[in-house]
Amino acid sequence: MAITELFLGFALYGAEWVMFVLIGCSILSVTIIIERAIFFQKMKGDFAGFVSELSQRLNSEDSLEKTSAWCAGQKLVEAQVAAVGLEGSSKPLKAAEDSMTATMISAKTRMDKGLTILGTLGNNTPFIGLFGTIIGIIQAFNALGGDDAEGGQVVMAAIAEALVATAVGLMVAIPAVIAYNLFLRATKTRMANSEAVSRIVATYLNRIH
Repeated sequence: MAITELFLGFALYGAEWVMFVLIGCSILSVTIIIERAIFFQKMKGDFAGFVSELSQRLNSEDSLEKTSAWCAGQKLVEAQVAAVGLEGSSKPLKAAEDSMTATMISAKTRMDKGLTILGTLGNNTPFIGLFGTIIGIIQAFNALGGDDAEGGQVVMAAIAEALVATAVGLMVAIPAVIAYNLFLRATKTRMANSEAVSRIVATYLNRIH
């Protein structure tokens, strides 16, 4: 019983702090979404066109150094993987493959930046809002017990105010979840494309060695 009374005393202090937490989560979420959107926009490009041009260059009389420099000048992650592989053309094939793998791992680490936080916010801010709502409902029923004359109006107004916390929690969570899924999909697509490019380069290097 003492634990229940202790929590009741905590709840009666109010749930305003929950709203401040949610506002902080919202600012953090929006900041990450904007930063990630700019980051992925900078890597945007025509992958199909790049693969077609790369294949033509590899099958032409252009030197590998020239093709590697061309790849390095592209903003696509996949192009950077190809550039690293072609730079190591004079080394054993395994060394070139390892270099491309390391480049892909490094690129994935950069693309995954902030996604864990977005996923955490998307999964947990509704519960933070719900916690604020529960505290508000506890306050409402406590007020109902102390004011019989206007108890109904007091409790309805308090519950309506308490539900705002849940609504805010959902408003923070929904964009975070959508952005998380979009960025995760973009990362997986680029990693799959990079793997395809690394195989193209490895096949070419294996042929010339």
